[in-house]
Amino acid sequence: MHTVIAGGSGFLGRALAAALLAAGHRVQILTRRPSRPAATTQPAGPLATTTHRPVEFVSWTPDGGLGPWATSCAGADAVINLAGESIGTARWTPARKAQLVESRMRATRSLVRCIREADQRPTTFVSASAIGFYGNRGDETLTEDAGAGTDFLANLAASWEEEALLARSDTTRVVLLRTGIVLDPNEGALQKMLLPFTFFAGGPFSSGRQYMSWIHRDDWVSLVRWALDTPDVRGPLNLTAPHPVTNAEFAHSLGRTLRRPAVMPAPAFALKLALGEMAGPLLLFSQRVVPERALKGGFRFAFETIDAALGDLLA
Repeated sequence: MHTVIAGGSGFLGRALAAALLAAGHRVQILTRRPSRPAATTQPAGPLATTTHRPVEFVSWTPDGGLGPWATSCAGADAVINLAGESIGTARWTPARKAQLVESRMRATRSLVRCIREADQRPTTFVSASAIGFYGNRGDETLTEDAGAGTDFLANLAASWEEEALLARSDTTRVVLLRTGIVLDPNEGALQKMLLPFTFFAGGPFSSGRQYMSWIHRDDWVSLVRWALDTPDVRGPLNLTAPHPVTNAEFAHSLGRTLRRPAVMPAPAFALKLALGEMAGPLLLFSQRVVPERALKGGFRFAFETIDAALGDLLA
């Protein structure tokens, strides 16, 4: 299989590219900095292999238009869109919000145009989204059929998905990856949570009653590969483990795994003071998301419970 990944130099893109390379696939990564992400050529951890073909880096400018990079899409079996500025690295000022929106819309428009104008269209377009699509929903169980929320992150995800669906045709199916909290000890949310627990200062956020919908990094990679290999999969797909937990349950599981207490909650007002508007969608909102379509389609999770996932990642 020939796969093109936009945003493949991020931590999820690197893990996915490594798995595809290990399976003998041809992988091209569209990047704005082709000389920097060399780590993708050397898979590590459970995805490591000694026999894989090198990744190909292709310079692109995701400005909504096309360029020389577009030849990569012609004849590709699949195009995967993971491009976009990181949600949680800076406060959501009006300028930052515009940056978050534009980085996603422009990259997706470029890829959609590339797919639609290709002489030989890819059979699959997999485009990133997030469970932020659902907004703050309490203890409501959310499948892929649940409606969108109304906050900034929900509106962003909904607009992003609408843009990606423009690639849909009789030739190309579109899969929308509504990703939950991906657990990896070296990057992302889990990495940030480890430090306070290491110094015996870990605990839940606010009341801890809000639901967290999480997924082990390796299950995320496997689920994306399953979506690539399963022609009937199309539309939204929840990339979360089957058993979401409350924030308090997550904190206690993390504490047990690290042999540390989990008794020092972070007050909501302090989180809002430190992080501003993004404290809600990223830490305080409740989203009880289940991967109904993956389960009905026969996908098997390697890590269904939070204890199993954290035990593996932090062993």
